[in-house]
Amino acid sequence: MGIYGDRVLPRLVDWTCGSPGMERWRAAAIEGLHGDVVEIGFGSGLNVAVYPADVTQVWAVEPSERAREIARRRLASSPVPVEQVGLDGQHLPLPDDSCDGALSTFTLCTIPDPMLALAELRRVLRPGAKVHVLEHGAAPDESVARWQQRIEPLQKRFAGGCHLTRDAPAMLADAGFVDVELTSRYVRGPKPWCWFTFGTATNP
Repeated sequence: MGIYGDRVLPRLVDWTCGSPGMERWRAAAIEGLHGDVVEIGFGSGLNVAVYPADVTQVWAVEPSERAREIARRRLASSPVPVEQVGLDGQHLPLPDDSCDGALSTFTLCTIPDPMLALAELRRVLRPGAKVHVLEHGAAPDESVARWQQRIEPLQKRFAGGCHLTRDAPAMLADAGFVDVELTSRYVRGPKPWCWFTFGTATNP
């Protein structure tokens, strides 16, 4: 992975995704989570501070050792037990129908095969359970979309494979989730990076 990917990028992601104002969007996406939850792309634990009281266990999936190290100080004060259970959201080491909820924040943009990851979430979620998401992705405005397409090759190179043009609502529907209840909007910041989608989709 190299020094940049191993040492620098996890801290950069922690800084950008933990910037002032981001907690508001995380809280909106996470609202309603309960019980045993699998979180893919756990990262540096930025969601720990906003887990609802009804969450009883988090199964964390995160490939970056450096991100997991950064998360330790947040985990030390977490009221919710968090256990690292895997490195790859595309292959979850959890039984079928074992989770009451799932969480993905700024993960579907980066994971190599997001459809495989969503299929895995469907497998481990109980029927009727919800996946909660907060993602950035393809903007609806033509001018912004063109910039996203231009920037994406560099974005992938310097942001650990992060795409700007993935369509989270379409991916959730294509993966077979139902009752897709999402809000998409621009948030404050440069538009190519700031078309956010948050909400839930249900495992049938």
